[in-house]
Amino acid sequence: MLITRKWLIKASRSAFRCIRWCLLLGCCTLLYAHLIEPNWIEINSLQLTLPNLAPEFNGYRIVQISDIHRDRWMTPRRLKRIVRLVNQQKPDLIAITGDLVTRNLPQFIPSLTVCLNHFTPKDKTVAILGNHDHENDTPAIIQAIKQSNIVYLENDIYTLQRGSAMLHIAGIDDVQMGKSRLDLVMQKLPKTGAAILLAHEPDFAITSTATGRFDLQLSGHSHGGQIRLPFITPPILPPFARQYYLGKYQLGKMFLYTNRGLGMTGLHLRFFARPEITVFTLQMKLKI
Repeated sequence: MLITRKWLIKASRSAFRCIRWCLLLGCCTLLYAHLIEPNWIEINSLQLTLPNLAPEFNGYRIVQISDIHRDRWMTPRRLKRIVRLVNQQKPDLIAITGDLVTRNLPQFIPSLTVCLNHFTPKDKTVAILGNHDHENDTPAIIQAIKQSNIVYLENDIYTLQRGSAMLHIAGIDDVQMGKSRLDLVMQKLPKTGAAILLAHEPDFAITSTATGRFDLQLSGHSHGGQIRLPFITPPILPPFARQYYLGKYQLGKMFLYTNRGLGMTGLHLRFFARPEITVFTLQMKLKI
């Protein structure tokens, strides 16, 4: 009986220590996910060889940002830091792939212009809207984009030219909100020249690659899962971002890249899904 009692006391102490360490680990993880990772922006640099890229655009640099989600957490100070980091990459073009402001927070829209008009690409900044933008004061967001000297692509294209060579940047409106009109984009898109599509929802790549016209699709929307564990699919992913939710893919001849975004929704936590700025250096395909 004495041995059993001593064993129970020892087991209780071990269990208490285990619980204490688990609580400590949980608190440390929560602090990391709330205070450290959301501010730990990763600069991802990729080289992509596009088969239709003209020699005049060899080495062209596109910087993509997505899902800014201006809200109480994404303050003007944080946004100015993002603008500074983007400009440091010396982009030829900046692409913003939607969700500039979190849904139902129109009071934060006016402050966008103060920050976004400080982008300094060699050519232009282009932008599309995401689902959160359409659950907001959408006209005010569009006005803020245009006042920031950013080209707003609403089922439209923007063509860059170097002599007779062309690089087309197409943008569709939000898929989830039923605003996308790929048919209008295809009507406006010339038959020649490399073409890059901005589409907020990455799973739209199944549709866009079927056209055979796009070399690259840039998307966001998923936040990379925002809260995830390594090597497994995130437990929560939004509609239209459940198949291609993170990083680089190749669908036939078209590349797809899903950016993890910069802001957050729901719980303001990030875990194994650092915020991201992506730098693409475009390369022409060498002819043998």
